[in-house]
Amino acid sequence: MTELVVTQTRSAIGAKPKQRGTLRALGLGRIGKTNTLPDRPEIRGMIARVPHLVTVEETE
Repeated sequence: MTELVVTQTRSAIGAKPKQRGTLRALGLGRIGKTNTLPDRPEIRGMIARVPHLVTVEETE
């Protein structure tokens, strides 16, 4: 199954509260933090809400 490696690249200080909550739900919280998540539609939807704050890499 494909997995996504999500890394926070920008600060959430100026982000809206919902975007900060989305980062927390993705397991992120500070710049440079990385989390490996399964490639599911729910996760893709959360990433789509904060594309300006994170980078995503696909792994097998």
